Amino acid sequence: MRTLREVPRTVRLLCCGIFFNAVVSFTFVYLFVWLTGPRGLTVAQAGVLSGIGGIGLVAGNFTGGWFGDRYGHRRALLAGAAVSGSVLCVIALLPVAALYAALPLAQYASGVVRSANSALVAVSVPEGSRRQGFAVMRFASNAGFTVGPPLGALAAARFSYDWLFVADGIGTLLFAAYAARVLPAHGAVQSPRPRAADAPAFRSELRARPAVLVLLAAIVCVDLVYRQQYATLPVFLGDHGLDARVYGWLIAINGGVILCLELPAAHALRKRAPLTVIGSGLLLVGLGYAALVPSASLGAAVALMVSLTLGEILYKTTATAYVADQAPAHAQGRFQSLYAGASISGQVLAPPLGGALYASAPGLLWPLCAGLAALAGLAVLGARRLPGAPAGADTGPSLETGSPRRAAAG
Repeated sequence: MRTLREVPRTVRLLCCGIFFNAVVSFTFVYLFVWLTGPRGLTVAQAGVLSGIGGIGLVAGNFTGGWFGDRYGHRRALLAGAAVSGSVLCVIALLPVAALYAALPLAQYASGVVRSANSALVAVSVPEGSRRQGFAVMRFASNAGFTVGPPLGALAAARFSYDWLFVADGIGTLLFAAYAARVLPAHGAVQSPRPRAADAPAFRSELRARPAVLVLLAAIVCVDLVYRQQYATLPVFLGDHGLDARVYGWLIAINGGVILCLELPAAHALRKRAPLTVIGSGLLLVGLGYAALVPSASLGAAVALMVSLTLGEILYKTTATAYVADQAPAHAQGRFQSLYAGASISGQVLAPPLGGALYASAPGLLWPLCAGLAALAGLAVLGARRLPGAPAGADTGPSLETGSPRRAAAG
């Protein structure tokens, strides 16, 4: 496939490891079941523990890039995977009180790994091919996540939920060993980029890129909307006579369409202006939730998932690559951390906010979701007029040099 040929071999090898790590990362899918089942916690206690773990994951995404910029992205990935894997191996043996520290620690380290993976792709792939690079990374992660949860369910039924954590921990440690082997010990993935003595402070770098700030705010808003599919959507469908089987098929549609279309879409749209592609994707997310406003039928639910999935294909890969293209070399990790944290913020925000609104005013949830995503999309489209926003995929002023950007050879 041409998209794969445009991605460096190191990144392709890393993505093989990301696929394997995604396959074994099934424990947090079943975390709530494990807490309320084998560990005997109440739903409220399990909710608190899950929420604390989610906060750790978001914090790891937001701060992991700092470690990479300071110590090297390869070191950040290896350290995060080693900590996460080690904690997961023993977590089933810990008393409940210790879980309040162990779960957020494991999730924080996992967040560091996630941001390090993005930063490694950003520094390893030439600017003109970054969309394809991130599309390959997302393909590997999504494919692994498609395979992992069913395997986890089989393992839990055959053995126990406790063994899921052991398998996840050992798999994560194996991923660290594999990454240590395939990632070069020297070069951009290992050594932090030196910061010039006259380089602006990080906050100044951000302020000099107002379109990036608008994009980050829009991603936080749309992730709150996007992740309602995992929070309030199954409750809504159940309340309207569509059982868990329907919901499972909808999630299958999402995964299947992404696996089939994301890589070709990244290649086909690589010359399109990034903010236009991202803004269009956010509008499609809003359009999907708007389908639920007049009807709670099966057709409306399918229309939601198709539109939501197409929007995801457009905005997620392109937004990650756009932030990488806009970042100065010495702050690539921190820019990727900001995007990684924004792109997963809904994991913490969506369940409590969506649940509270659905409980108090269920008729307002989907109109507000559609409106918020639409506003986010319009804001990103409007950001094309801001200083420094590139007009196309590979053209536009470079904030580091002041010279026009050009596509780098793969």
